[in-house]
Amino acid sequence: MALITKAIKGTQDILPAQVHHNQFIEKTMLTIAGKFGFKEIRTPVFEHTELFTRSVGSTTDVVQKEMYTFNDKGGRSITLRPEGTAGAVRAFLEHGLFNEAYPQKVCYLTSCYRYEKPQAGRLREFQQFGAECFGTSAPAADGEMIALADEIFAFLGVKNLKLELNSIGCPQCRAHYHAALKTYFDAKKAELCVTCLDRLDRNPMRILDCKSPVCGAIAKDAPAMLDYICADCAEHFKAVKQYLDAMHIPYAINPRIVRGLDYYTRTVFEFVSDEIGAQGTVCGGGRYDGLVEEVGGPSVPSLGFALGLERLVLLMKAQGIELPAPAACELYIASVGEKGSLQAAALTHALRVSGVSAQFDVVGRSVKAQMKYADKIAAVYSMVLGDDDLEKGEVNLKKMDTGEIQPIKLKNFVDDFINIMVRQAADSLIDSLDL
Repeated sequence: MALITKAIKGTQDILPAQVHHNQFIEKTMLTIAGKFGFKEIRTPVFEHTELFTRSVGSTTDVVQKEMYTFNDKGGRSITLRPEGTAGAVRAFLEHGLFNEAYPQKVCYLTSCYRYEKPQAGRLREFQQFGAECFGTSAPAADGEMIALADEIFAFLGVKNLKLELNSIGCPQCRAHYHAALKTYFDAKKAELCVTCLDRLDRNPMRILDCKSPVCGAIAKDAPAMLDYICADCAEHFKAVKQYLDAMHIPYAINPRIVRGLDYYTRTVFEFVSDEIGAQGTVCGGGRYDGLVEEVGGPSVPSLGFALGLERLVLLMKAQGIELPAPAACELYIASVGEKGSLQAAALTHALRVSGVSAQFDVVGRSVKAQMKYADKIAAVYSMVLGDDDLEKGEVNLKKMDTGEIQPIKLKNFVDDFINIMVRQAADSLIDSLDL
C-alpha cells in the first residue's frame, strides 16, 4: 500500500483509542469552568490578520515568525488563529457583551496554529482550553482565574505542577523598566541575535522571551520588573498573593516570567512541569487590562489563561494517570440468515433508542467470526438470533466475562434486557461494598 500523502508535519491524528481520553478531559474542563460561572464561546478558526498584529504584538515571535497568514480570494490578509484570546475579545466587542453585567466570563476549546519546530508538546496545530474574564481589575479575579486552572489539574489527578507568578506592571511603570532594560542590553548589542536587535528599540522586554540560548544567557542578569513596578501595581500583586494564600494555592515568584504575547499587564502566571521535557509550561495566563481598548473597544480590564491539551495529555501519561475507559458495548447481537439479520437490526435499533449501547453484524460474517468480534469489542452480553430462535420467540443471553447463559423472551425484549442490566449493576455495587 502506498499512501498518496501523510499528515502534514507538526499535525497529528487523534485516533479512537485516545479520543475518549481527550473527551473526558475536555468535558472536565468545561464542567469545572461552569462551576466558576464561565460559559462556552466558539469563534472562527481564522480572523483578519490585523487582529493578531494589534493584539498579540508585532515584536513577538508569534507575529514575526509563527503565524499562518495568507491572502484570500478577495485580497484580504487572513490568519489562522495562533491563540484564542484575541478572537474572544473581538467577539466580546462585536456582539456588545461589554454592555452586559460584569464580569463577563467565557471559556473555549479551540485549535490554534503556529509555524514552529515540532517536538514533544509543541505542534503546528494544537488544542487549547482557554478562559477569559472581562470587566474587572480586582485582584480577587486574578486569584479566581488561577484557582480555576488549579482545580482542573487537581480533579484530573495531575501532580508536581509548580505555579510560578510575576507582575510585569502597568504601561506607566513598565516605561521605566524598558529604559533600564535598554541601557542593559545596549551594552551587549554585539551579542544579541538579529531579532532581538530589532526588539531593543521597540520592546526590549521581548528579549527576555527570546529562545536563542545566547540571548537567554545575557537576559539572566538583566534587571527584574519587580524592582520597577509602581506602588499601585505592587499593591495589586500583594493582594493577588493574599487571595492565593487564602485559597491555599502554593506558588513561587519567578521574576523572569513575561509571557510570549504583548498584551499582558500586571499579573502573569504559569503552571510548569519538569516531567515533559523542554516544553514544560502546561498553562499560562495573566491580565490584559489594555487589550480590549487596543482592539477598538472601551477600557475594560480583563484577564485569562490558556491550557495546552497536548502537553496536559503528555504529562498525564508521564504520571501514569488512568482515565475512565470508553463505554463498552452492552449487547452484541449475532445473527444467522436474512431473517435473523433483520430482527437483529430491529432489536438493536430499539435498544439504542432506549439508551442501550448495542451492535449487530453489518459485515456478513459467520457466527463464529461475529462472536470473535463481540469478544474483541469487549461486549458485556451477546446472543445469537437464528431461525429456530425466532420460531421459539426466545434466545440465550450470554454474559461474556463469565459465560453464564440465561434465556430471554423476544417479546418485551428491550424492557427485560434493561432490567437484567439494572440488576447486574446493583449486584456489582453490593459486591463492591461487601454487603
